[in-house]
Amino acid sequence: MSNKPRQWLTLKTLRCLVPVFLVLAFLSVLLLVQQQNGISHLMNFQLWTRPYPEQKPELVCTEETAYPERMISFAPVKNTKTLLLSAYQEHRTNKKEVRVIAVVLRSEKAAYRCIFNCQEQHHISEGVSNIHKDHFRFPYGTADIMCPIPSGCEAPTHIAVVRSAANYSQGMTHHELLEIRNRKVQSDGFAFNFTVCFSTMFNFTNVLQLVQSLTMLELLGVNRVVIYKTDCSPETQRILDYYVCKGFVELIPWSLSKFINVSYGWLPEHGPGQIHYVGQIPALNDCLYRYMYKSRYVALNDVDELILPQTVNSWLELLPLLEKKYGVNKCYMFQNNVFPKDVVLPPPPSAAAAPSPPLWKNVSGVNILDHLYQEPLTKESRYIQFKILVNPRAVFSTSVHGVLSSQKGCVWVQREIARMYHTRDKRQPELKPGQLLFDGRLLSYSAPLIQTVNAVLRENGLLPAEGKL
Repeated sequence: MSNKPRQWLTLKTLRCLVPVFLVLAFLSVLLLVQQQNGISHLMNFQLWTRPYPEQKPELVCTEETAYPERMISFAPVKNTKTLLLSAYQEHRTNKKEVRVIAVVLRSEKAAYRCIFNCQEQHHISEGVSNIHKDHFRFPYGTADIMCPIPSGCEAPTHIAVVRSAANYSQGMTHHELLEIRNRKVQSDGFAFNFTVCFSTMFNFTNVLQLVQSLTMLELLGVNRVVIYKTDCSPETQRILDYYVCKGFVELIPWSLSKFINVSYGWLPEHGPGQIHYVGQIPALNDCLYRYMYKSRYVALNDVDELILPQTVNSWLELLPLLEKKYGVNKCYMFQNNVFPKDVVLPPPPSAAAAPSPPLWKNVSGVNILDHLYQEPLTKESRYIQFKILVNPRAVFSTSVHGVLSSQKGCVWVQREIARMYHTRDKRQPELKPGQLLFDGRLLSYSAPLIQTVNAVLRENGLLPAEGKL
């Protein structure tokens, strides 16, 4: 009997406290929401008051972290004029050997010795230098130093190349080591279907055409673009960082000019220097071998060049046509068609007007949609300055226009199937506007091209936000 009032009091007390707990819980939630709203409001205020055009996205990666193995070694061989770039194991010859891509003084008769690092032991063989025949009469050229893999060296990981007369008894620590790449053969299951190699980007400011070209390559089905870069404008670097972080571009610093007086011309009379066009040929050869077992096909062309199919819309659709008509493992050559970048003409009455977003005029560079008239082909221009698409595993060495050594040779692709569109300076300055020929093939891609280019430029702070257009 005496416990009942006490129990009743406890229950009554709890019933009274329940509303208090509910009120406290409600106030806590309300305070938390207000704090979050305050933070969001502050973030939105900071975002909308950020000045244009400084606004640009926070990148989660940089060119330094995206591809840790992308570097070129640039290793001088002591007491010679030889500069080593990279080393790749060769699986297609009758003997086991490593190909070291190098830049050499062609007049120097240097002999080389190769030192292999195999299971922490050193093995030695004599290297043989093969200088590429394409050097455009410059003193320096590209060479392959072929190093036979000695018996007892089953799995070499690194290699050093020294002058034959050099003292190598002091060990590998006194010599520049190159990592040997391509140690494993791969015949299928490649990481990429199509890779494009852009060589020797220097003094580059053509931002708009760069974004347009990279967008077009994505639309065509390209999976990776490799760019050997010397220097560029800050806006260009911003775009490159963006595509590196997307995983679409591999950016390889190309600092050959620190070691050799490079020419910025095609021939010695076009620009002083010791090697052709900032070392374009060794860069292309490195790219070929770098992606030999990563990519099914590799295209070697420049940023202002696009290989466009004529009857289908992508390279994925084009390649089966080429393989069926010309055979597999070929080097496919595409005819060069020049679209002068200083000529802007209205389309003929039968064609739709080329769309051109007005704000693109505020972005540095060429708008390829403004230049749809090409120079007519002549007997002299029909088969020069073409570019190629190759199975890299069928090619031993390449030049700017065509391969130097391959297993299956090259074949011309009929222009009705595919051809190259080259938006550049005039090659025939004597032509009058009425002599140029309209080609609207690029307009087939204009809708997705414009949409994607606008998005990339906005995301990188080179166009205002969409609501401000």
